[in-house]
Amino acid sequence: MFRGTYTALVTPFHHDRVDEDAFERLIEFQIENGITGLVPVGTTGESPTLDHEEHMRVIELAIKFARGRCQILAGTGSNSTREAIAMTREAEKLGADGALLVAPYYNRPTQEGIYLHYKAIAEATALPLVLYSIPGRCGVEIGVDTTKRLAEAARNIVCIKEAGGSVERVNALRAALPEEFTILSGDDSLTLPFMASGAVGVISVASNIMPKEVGDLVRLFDNGKITEARALHLKLYPLFKDLFIESNPVPIKAALAWAGRMKPDVRLPLSPITEAAATKLRGTLKALNLLA
Repeated sequence: MFRGTYTALVTPFHHDRVDEDAFERLIEFQIENGITGLVPVGTTGESPTLDHEEHMRVIELAIKFARGRCQILAGTGSNSTREAIAMTREAEKLGADGALLVAPYYNRPTQEGIYLHYKAIAEATALPLVLYSIPGRCGVEIGVDTTKRLAEAARNIVCIKEAGGSVERVNALRAALPEEFTILSGDDSLTLPFMASGAVGVISVASNIMPKEVGDLVRLFDNGKITEARALHLKLYPLFKDLFIESNPVPIKAALAWAGRMKPDVRLPLSPITEAAATKLRGTLKALNLLA
């Protein structure tokens, strides 16, 4: 159900408010360049610093602006199961195509707790659900066996966004899961090797600024054009890395601002990009003809 190229959207701010006009322009840019889907209010969308009203408003706007032209995978994860259920139900009412649910962070639940968390959410909604394992931010991973149990226990848990940085884990997931359960890369720099091990696309940060190129990479691999996909991956790799030169989404917001698409504003405790990082990132963007 979920395969292809999905953009983990930034949330534009201006004067500490969601910049709805810039958000609409960003979504139009994505759709014009053939993106499969959009993911509002994930990590890249600064979900930790949006209040509940803002969080649901950004999802509502994404659905409104997309007008059915691409899938909307709403970020509704939380370290509170009750909150995740409430947000997922709201996203379902708003018309989202699915929900992305990050692993419970800070609480550090056991694998049994993670299983029960996701099972409870799945039982509370009819939406297709995407698990999101990113142990570097959450302190826990969604284990391979836990993922398999969830796929067997809940028909609407259909995909995992894998951001653990390990090709071996993708191999293990692919071997353990039914073929219809899809795997998406959660790291632009690992999309190609992950697809070689059975992933079917990416939830991308880089596609905020270059949706066509990231989409082309996925399509080339899907069409069996491995040499061309590898050449494009190597061309884009410096940007994939430099977009994480500081905490996401600081670099991608700076890049979008330099391209004239929005303000670079982030919310505390994130801070503006440093001069040294900005110089390096600008050079990488110019080399790819993404800046004048």
